[in-house]
This record gives sequence, C-alpha cells and structure tokens, in this order.
Amino acid sequence: MVNYGLQGGIALNDQILQACKELIDDAKMRCADLVFKEICLDILSRARNILTEKQFKVLAAYAAERMREKVPFEIQHELVTP
Repeated sequence: MVNYGLQGGIALNDQILQACKELIDDAKMRCADLVFKEICLDILSRARNILTEKQFKVLAAYAAERMREKVPFEIQHELVTP
C-alpha cells in the first residue's frame, strides 16, 4: 500500500529544495558577498523547518559551495557601483 500523502509531501519538498537553490543562485548573481551570505543564512533557517533532514543537508552543502565561489570582478564592480 502506497501512502500518496507522503509521496506528495516529498515531491513538494523537492520543489521547495529546488526553489531554495534557485533563490541562492539568484542572490549570488545579484548581491554583494556579505548580503549574499546573509540571504543564504536566512534561506537555510527557513528551509530547516520545511525540508527533510537529508534535503536540508543537500541545501546546506549547496549554499556552502556557492559561498566559497568567487564572483567575477565585472559582476562585483556592478554590485558596488550604483
């Protein structure tokens, strides 16, 4: 017997996980480094209550990887210059 409610919840969590990754990617391209890190921490704190433990670990690892990446100089200049 398959519990469709549980499968629906997992599918929804997968969509939330993907949306969180997209928010992180968007913030990476549009925000200065310090602001980006604050946004990542906010996303992680909110996602912690929604995602499964495994999904949260995936998201945390993804955010950490994006935080370690350097923003190209051209984009950094655009973020700082009004």
